[in-house]
Amino acid sequence: MVRLGIDRLLEDPALHGPLRGRRVALLGHPASLTSTGQHSLDALISQGALSVTAAFGPQHGMRGDKQDNMIETEDALDPRHGIPVFSLYGKVRYPTDAMLDRFDVLLVDLQDIGTRIYTYVTTLAYLIDACAAAEKAIRVLDRPNPAGRPIEGSILEPGWESFVGAGPLIMRHGLTLGELARWFVAYRGHAIDLEVIPMDGYRPEVGPGFGWPIMERPWINPSPNAASLNMARCFPGTVLLEGTTLSEGRGTTVSLEVVGAPDVNFERVLARMRAECADWTEGALIRPCWFEPTFHKHAGRLCSGLQLHTDYDGYRHDRFKPYRLVALLLKAIRSEYPDYPIWRDFPYEYETERLAIDLLTGGSFLRDWVDDSEARPGDLEQRLRTDEAQWAESMAEVRLY
Repeated sequence: MVRLGIDRLLEDPALHGPLRGRRVALLGHPASLTSTGQHSLDALISQGALSVTAAFGPQHGMRGDKQDNMIETEDALDPRHGIPVFSLYGKVRYPTDAMLDRFDVLLVDLQDIGTRIYTYVTTLAYLIDACAAAEKAIRVLDRPNPAGRPIEGSILEPGWESFVGAGPLIMRHGLTLGELARWFVAYRGHAIDLEVIPMDGYRPEVGPGFGWPIMERPWINPSPNAASLNMARCFPGTVLLEGTTLSEGRGTTVSLEVVGAPDVNFERVLARMRAECADWTEGALIRPCWFEPTFHKHAGRLCSGLQLHTDYDGYRHDRFKPYRLVALLLKAIRSEYPDYPIWRDFPYEYETERLAIDLLTGGSFLRDWVDDSEARPGDLEQRLRTDEAQWAESMAEVRLY
C-alpha cells in the first residue's frame, strides 16, 4: 500500500514534531486529501499539535471553486477555520510579502498530473523562489505522478517562460511534485530549507497503475477537468489542443480525452496518421467518435472526433506517446486540409502577444513543423529524442523512488 506524504506527516511524531511552535501554512487544493478522505487542511488543524495560520490556493482554488480555465479566485477566510486563504491565481500569482509574513513553514500538498504546463508546477516554482528569498522553510508532502516515469516532449526554450512554463522542463516530466521541488531548487541554485516527505511503497514502474495506485486511492479531480487517470495519461499531448481551434472536449464529460471539430473528418485524419507514422499511434485505443460540446469551442455543434483510451487491458504504458500522437494528428490535419485554421489566437494564461500553441510547447518549433509541408515525423523525432535524453540526465539526481 502507498502511504502518502500527508499521512506520514500526521502519523509520525518525528515528522510533525519539529513543526511545533512554528507557524504553518498549507498550499492545497480539492485533491489534498488524506487516505481517509479528509481534506489536508482540516486534518492538520484537527490534529491540534500544529499552529496552522494560513492557507494558499492555486488555480481553481483551495476547495475547488472555479470550474473553467483561466477564471480567477479571490482571497477569502476559510469558512470552517477562519484563517486566511490566499489566492495565487487572482490578483497575484506570486506571493506578496504580507502573505509570506503569515507563516514560518509552508506545507505543499498538491496532486500533480505529470505535465509541465499544469499551473500547479509553476505555483510551486514561484513559492520556492519566494520562500528562498524570505528565508521560509518548505515541506513537500509527496503524492504519486499518475503519468508515471516515462518522459516525452520538448524542453522549454530560453525566453519562452510563462505561467505554463516555469523553466526548462520537458512536457511529460516523469517526476513527483516532491522531486520537481528538488529539481527547481537545484536549477535555481537556492539555499533553502526544503524537505520532501516521501511516500512509502510508491512503485511507478509497476502496472496496471504505472504511477497511480489503482484500487488503493480513489481518483479525486485535482482540477475540474482532470476527471480520470485516463485524462492524466493523455494530457501531455491533448493539452496542446488548447492552443488550437479544435475542441479538446471542454463542454463534455471527457475533457482532454477527446479531440474533434464539426468540419474535419477524423476517420480520414486517423488513417493519415497511421499511414505517416504508425508507431506514434500505438499503446492506446484510438476510437473514432462523435460529440456535441455544451459550452466552449464548437458549443452546440456535432463534432467528428477521436477518443483516446488507456484504461483497458490493451494499454501499453511504454508504447503510449501522447505528445507525439497529438503532434501527428495536427500534422495529418494540415496535410489533409492545407488551409484549415488550426492555430487559435487568443489571450492565454496572462499572455496576449504570443500564440498559445507556442507557449504550450515552449517555442515555435512544433507549429513550424506542422506547417512545413516538407517536414516529416523523423524530423520531429530527432528533436524530441535529443531533449528527452537531456532531461533524463537532468532529472536523475533528484529522483527519490
